[in-house]
Amino acid sequence: MLLRELEKYTGQLLQVDRYKDYAPNGVQVEGRAEVGRLLCGVTASEALIDVAIAWRADAIVVHHGYFWRNEDVRVVGAKRQRLAKLLAHDISLLAYHLPLDAHPELGNNAQLAQRLELVLEERLGEQQLLSVGRPATPCTVAELAERVALQLGRRPLVIGAPDQIVARVGWCTGGAQGYFQQALDAGCQLYITGEASESNCHMAVEYGAAFMAAGHHATERYGVQALGRHLAEQFELAWHYVELDNPI
Repeated sequence: MLLRELEKYTGQLLQVDRYKDYAPNGVQVEGRAEVGRLLCGVTASEALIDVAIAWRADAIVVHHGYFWRNEDVRVVGAKRQRLAKLLAHDISLLAYHLPLDAHPELGNNAQLAQRLELVLEERLGEQQLLSVGRPATPCTVAELAERVALQLGRRPLVIGAPDQIVARVGWCTGGAQGYFQQALDAGCQLYITGEASESNCHMAVEYGAAFMAAGHHATERYGVQALGRHLAEQFELAWHYVELDNPI
């Protein structure tokens, strides 16, 4: 199919125009006009591009792309290396950030909830990035931490009483530790995200709540896989997801 048709369909699917994002959503680097082989990954690193070249991909779809707000605009260093390889091999790069976090079915938050057996009750915030709900079956903080470790393949950082019963939980994948206060205000006993900040520890202690950091990369592996699978089925594309582990 045509690259621009793929971009138009995905933009409408994810409703990209609804979001005030930190980087452009859609085609960030234009390669060949036709797309038959689609490679997906979390972040558009040079290692991912190398796999795309070897796999003969026409386009790459990622969650973390390029051209972030306030970054150095010069094409030097690692940015030059990445762009040079994409352009030399005529490979397109498409990136979807906040729209892929928030999509109610394909999004990172929705996909994480499926794996952790969390029932969504409401989405909060101007861009509805904070999900709030409950465990499908009653559980403690420690039991939910074990579920995270099993599903994500790594043990999360947990602050708070392990035997506390979780009746209400908030979650937002990636670097969303800033939503902890909003989750507390919504009555959550536990908040799950990817990363942690120093202040999260004090807040958890002072509010008598629990905070769980399960990894930025680890919590955001599933949205791009769901999107890639959907696009491949919709347009009969060959597709492949590449897991390049990142401990952060």
